[in-house]
Amino acid sequence: MRALLTTFSWQELRHHPWRNAAAVLAVMLGVALAFSVQLINASALDEFSSAVRSVNGQPDLELRAVQGGFDEAVFARLARHPQVTLASPVVEFQGLGMAGEGAAPKPAGERQVPLRVIGIDALVLPTIAPALMPQPRAGADRFALFAPGQVFLNAAARSVLGLPAQAPDGAAETVQLRSGDAWQTLAVAGHVAASGTALAVMDIGAAQDLFGQGGRLSRIDLRLAPGTDRAAFMAALQQSPDWPAGVQFAEPGDAAERVSNLSRAYRVNLTVLALVALFTGAFLVFSVLALSVAKRAQQFALLGVLGLTPRERLKLVLVESLVLGLIGSVAGLALGTALAAFALKVLGGDLGGGYFEGVAPTLHWSTGAALLYGGLGVVAALVGGWWPARAAQALPEAQTLKGLGAAPVPGNGHWLALGLIALGALLANVPAIGGIPVAAYLSVACLLVGGITALPWLIALLYDRIAPLFARHVLPMLAVERARRMRGTAAVAVSGVVASLSLAVALTVMVASFRDSVTQWLDVVLPADLYVRATSGGRGSNSGNSSSTDTATFAPAFVQALSQLPGVARTGTLRTESLQLDATRPAVALIARSLEGGATQSLPLVGAAVPVPEGQVGIYVSEPMVELYGAKPGSSFAPLSNAMGLSATSKKSTVFFVAGVWRDYARQFGAITMDARDYERITGERNVSDVAVWLAPGASEGAVQAAVRALAAREQGASTESAKSAESVEIASVGQIRVTSLRIFDRSFAVTYWLQAVAIAIGLFGIAASFSAQVLARRKEFGLLAHLGFTRRQVLAVVAGEGAAWTAIGAVAGLGLGLAVSVVLVKVVNPQSFHWSMDLLVPWERLLLLCAAVVAAGTVTAWMAGRAAAGKDAVLAVKEDW
Repeated sequence: MRALLTTFSWQELRHHPWRNAAAVLAVMLGVALAFSVQLINASALDEFSSAVRSVNGQPDLELRAVQGGFDEAVFARLARHPQVTLASPVVEFQGLGMAGEGAAPKPAGERQVPLRVIGIDALVLPTIAPALMPQPRAGADRFALFAPGQVFLNAAARSVLGLPAQAPDGAAETVQLRSGDAWQTLAVAGHVAASGTALAVMDIGAAQDLFGQGGRLSRIDLRLAPGTDRAAFMAALQQSPDWPAGVQFAEPGDAAERVSNLSRAYRVNLTVLALVALFTGAFLVFSVLALSVAKRAQQFALLGVLGLTPRERLKLVLVESLVLGLIGSVAGLALGTALAAFALKVLGGDLGGGYFEGVAPTLHWSTGAALLYGGLGVVAALVGGWWPARAAQALPEAQTLKGLGAAPVPGNGHWLALGLIALGALLANVPAIGGIPVAAYLSVACLLVGGITALPWLIALLYDRIAPLFARHVLPMLAVERARRMRGTAAVAVSGVVASLSLAVALTVMVASFRDSVTQWLDVVLPADLYVRATSGGRGSNSGNSSSTDTATFAPAFVQALSQLPGVARTGTLRTESLQLDATRPAVALIARSLEGGATQSLPLVGAAVPVPEGQVGIYVSEPMVELYGAKPGSSFAPLSNAMGLSATSKKSTVFFVAGVWRDYARQFGAITMDARDYERITGERNVSDVAVWLAPGASEGAVQAAVRALAAREQGASTESAKSAESVEIASVGQIRVTSLRIFDRSFAVTYWLQAVAIAIGLFGIAASFSAQVLARRKEFGLLAHLGFTRRQVLAVVAGEGAAWTAIGAVAGLGLGLAVSVVLVKVVNPQSFHWSMDLLVPWERLLLLCAAVVAAGTVTAWMAGRAAAGKDAVLAVKEDW
């Protein structure tokens, strides 16, 4: 076998390097894309988990509030509990920071940066979260960590604030922090070792006093006595009559698990999309080896006569495919590592999904992942080489040596194709497994394989009816007749194009449908001209972190004054808070907004709203709430009552009724909307986090924005701080928000655009390789045509016509399959992965242009491949038959 590989197989590779290089390239790109996505996401997740562990430490249990904070009296109770050996209270919130003395100069508009402020008790912290322990700078008072005006920064905070990596000896450094209305100036007394996002750590008492958190805690980390049953400990406390509502226990790994679970669907979808190129590569390996076996049929037959058994011929072709797969996989792993390193440096591990914002991971190379994706590349090559190997095994030696080939065997491929398509339709109706649409992905694979298996039948079905139309035109007739009578060869040649084009069509339809749905959603949720938001820190993201609106609000007096500004016709308000309904899932957004015009006008409802029963409070949930929490329309939603301390057992019993479901593309983890009047009546809170402003006719948008900023500065009441006060609000026009939202959307799907381009390029490269091989094998045919009086231009026209006929049928099949797959992606994969729906939109113009481009590229490719063969001397081309 080795001798055959080094002589027989090597000669084939040496004489047709580009054709085999196409197969290697396809496998390489598929492995590289999938492996790089895996490395990027694994590195980002590892870095995020490490940052969470450094901040949260390693307690046995964590106690957190479902909404906001909780009374610090709970800490005193737990600290005295006999089964608790250590209790560490923590206050944490998102704020804004500005560098003071010792910072590099920055433009005024860039000085404010988001910081996570953490107040800790340094006496109990070291044994639970040593990375958060403040380290005083050289020469500082050893009691500086207890001083009220001192703060300790991690490396990320020093970087974003513009401070040097190491504090200069003897130089004073200050920072200004803000949460809520006032700025506080603090001295930088040292550093903390915690990694991850920018952190400012200080004494818990100072944090409570300076930032209006008196008597409130964000969480309590607990270290339990040895032998304590955690479940029994939690149950005993939660069942006690005086246990406060809205406080829940969490395992220490829940924070990292929340992000892992949330981003899992995004990561899996990216990986599956990356495997598109590998899937196409399998068809390209099949195409290349099938043509190679057909071209070497007489050589295989001669080897059979000389003693090479059919089983050995099968093994020889499989070994050839294995070599192609190994070369492609090794090269793909190297390229994937380089792509991952580049993406981590440029994108920071985010890949447009917004799950790891603020995390700057380093590359974590995984041997296990390398073996997995390298193995997938080899398997793809072997699967692609299986049918050509079977064809080599089944060659009738005597007939093949005489040039008669194998006798045609009536095929039943259309029955297999119909069976695979039917199986794909059935799998599309199977629910997700563990939140991942495994059956839907298998459905897509069955549809694609079934559609490609049906290509010979489709070619016969179409061209048997088209052929009579060209019976009186010689050149088109020759092209159509060859496609009709050599439909097996045509199907092999265009299988790669059909696979890549169908997936490109499906992704194009999915992205267009999603973008159109997002645009319509923005039209409903952004009815005003301007939006004003209170800021105190960073923005919430897909990681499930609380947004700035949890701590920054506008007082009713400010909203009233804003509504009376010149040029303002009317205003609307909105307040957003985070609710931790489940410790293992990201926080849910609770939105209180005006619904005076009815939910139908204010929210993009999915279906009709349900009348709210008397005595109950109507809420409207986003689509993920239905899937994740079972909040179905027409039912009560007890978790919200429990979270707000309004359960049936409390004195203020309130029943929340799910009156409708709405689309929300901004919060994948779920959102609950209620009327602002109900929220104010239940909670007593009148402050708001966002104000929508409708401009009066003829009003200047710029003048109104300036008036709002001036009002914010006056409300702060300090003329010397007017610049900071004006920056305490964010103002954006509806046009700006739309442009930003769609830009984020396009960035999120930028990877899919590249994958589409790669898949189509591989398919077209496969057509080039196929036609090159066939044209070279048909030199005698072209020589005969020349003897019959055909000019070189006419021969090239026949070849180009064949290319057009073949790629046209490939475009038709790819378009049909792509539309079928797009239905599965839009109606099954997307809802099962991300729990939101969208309307199907088919961009016909774009799809027809894509198909036309593929047909044109195939035609040009065939014409260019035919130039070499058509240029050979006709006599030399047919001399073997003399």
